[in-house]
Amino acid sequence: MTYVIAEPCVNVKDKACVEVCPVDCIYELNPSDNQLYIHPTECIDCGACEPVCPVTAIFSQENVPAKWAHYIEINKKAFE
Repeated sequence: MTYVIAEPCVNVKDKACVEVCPVDCIYELNPSDNQLYIHPTECIDCGACEPVCPVTAIFSQENVPAKWAHYIEINKKAFE
């Protein structure tokens, strides 16, 4: 897994990240879901999504703040 979408995206889902992703690896898995997810094996670690996020919710896995570390697992489980 390379990039993770964390709590600031919850109930926002701006989708600017979806528009810039060159491999289309950012998904809204269910319209009733409250956030977007980055597919852990499709992401190519380009980082294009991170700077366009208006709520600063996207982090490389190594840089996810400790208070949101559980989003690493949430993102991973979303694609199981």
